[in-house]
Amino acid sequence: MSGAVSPTARHAPRSGGSVALVTHAGLPQLSDDEQHLVRALAERGVRAVPAVWDDARVDWRAFDAVVVRSAWDYHLRFDDFRAWIDRLEAEGVPLWNPPAVLRWNADKTYLRDLAARGVRTVPTWWVEVGDGTPLSAILDGRGWADVVVKPAVSASGWETWRVTRDDVAELEPRFRATAARARLLVQPFVDEVTRDGEWSLLFFGGRFSHAVLKRPRAGEFRVQSEYGGSADPARPPSSVLADAAAALRALPGGEEPLYARVDGCVLDGRLTVMELELLEPSAFLAADPHAGGRFADAIVERLERSARRVA
Repeated sequence: MSGAVSPTARHAPRSGGSVALVTHAGLPQLSDDEQHLVRALAERGVRAVPAVWDDARVDWRAFDAVVVRSAWDYHLRFDDFRAWIDRLEAEGVPLWNPPAVLRWNADKTYLRDLAARGVRTVPTWWVEVGDGTPLSAILDGRGWADVVVKPAVSASGWETWRVTRDDVAELEPRFRATAARARLLVQPFVDEVTRDGEWSLLFFGGRFSHAVLKRPRAGEFRVQSEYGGSADPARPPSSVLADAAAALRALPGGEEPLYARVDGCVLDGRLTVMELELLEPSAFLAADPHAGGRFADAIVERLERSARRVA
């Protein structure tokens, strides 16, 4: 993984064609941030069309490629979304990120795979569906006094909550009810997130593009904008960038994603990965004036590579 490419150092040739940028019904015209990508693709001769993933009227085969961008309700209809991926793959529709990558990343059990490959991740206790272990027993067994609980399939902080020893008895019924229907993660609360912030590093076509440092609002631990969090452009230390690039090299199957976001915090001078976002991450394109162009260049490269294979 190389460093960010300057806008004048390289510029992908014009490709033509059309690309579907996948969104959800609540955001049919994409986010304001995604408009940077739409404009950059237009400058490169590529027509970008917003397309809602579960809209039966969309002919996905009419596009040169389908790029998943803001399917932010996938976790609420996970079986339907997974079936949509399977259908596009069966029809031979070029889907980016690739179907295998999307399936792997849709469930946070991918963190197990990363840890097994030597990537520093937040310690995690996995609770399988129907596991009757009390939350208090997990805290006692791991020596944790303050934890975050989240579903293995979730997005944007959905059903993510914080529990301390002081309120574990009160929240035990909620934990049991959630564990009865979904696989859960229990992780120690990382103080550095509220104190120092959480890094998000963006990569397009395997190349580092830009980064932001996210912080929660006062009294909150979730960094997402829905909960009042902020995201400011920042230059990551070389060690943090190297750790993020190493995490991407640990992906199974050796498939390089079109886009990737590595989220983590710095503990003892090293990046500890909290999430590896390969499905529908916000790319924070507004944080860097050239980010949309870098993303568009990566898409054009893939389009041209696909065209050469067909030819």
